[in-house]
Amino acid sequence: MNPAGAVIALLGAESTGKTTLARELHQALQAQGHTVALVDEALREFCVRTGRPPRRDEQAGVARTQSLRIAEAARSHELVVADTTSMMVAVYSQLLFDDPSLLPQAVAEQARHRVTLLMALDLPWVAEPGIRDGAHVREPVDTLLRNALRDGNVPFSVIAGQGEQRLANALRAAHAALNAPLGNTPRWRHLCAECGDPDCERHLLASGLS
Repeated sequence: MNPAGAVIALLGAESTGKTTLARELHQALQAQGHTVALVDEALREFCVRTGRPPRRDEQAGVARTQSLRIAEAARSHELVVADTTSMMVAVYSQLLFDDPSLLPQAVAEQARHRVTLLMALDLPWVAEPGIRDGAHVREPVDTLLRNALRDGNVPFSVIAGQGEQRLANALRAAHAALNAPLGNTPRWRHLCAECGDPDCERHLLASGLS
């Protein structure tokens, strides 16, 4: 399929199903015969351990931990499913502290990942004290992610749908990107639950997510 160490990176605002989908992708790709590593989210682990989000001076360390985990996994596996990348830390740093300093490095790293899957905001928000800030931050985070990806010319696929449909859409998007010639990945793709057309943006436009 692809060179060893191809990274499938999941991005998305809180409560958009990143962790669940990452685990499902890991299992599905393993079942297809690939050697696959699953890299957990360092930011989430920090919040669980400390009971709070990182301070401004701690953001870079969390981002670096995430990047190192992905790089280490990529050295020994055919595929890496990353939940998530330093991009999420950079975006939260920008949102919470008005500090965009982590974005350039995060965007450069994201551009090197073979697949970027951006979670749509079509799942209900679920409270998780000490981990999640609230439903009101989902749209601002989604906007910052989209802006960073587009400004950095990083190809990405928007993944929507419920349950098995979400996984099926993610697998289709991942395989399409993995099998595309290097440097020729579509800049924007959307796989929706309604029509399954990867080039159809009208569903996001109708829901105000574009």
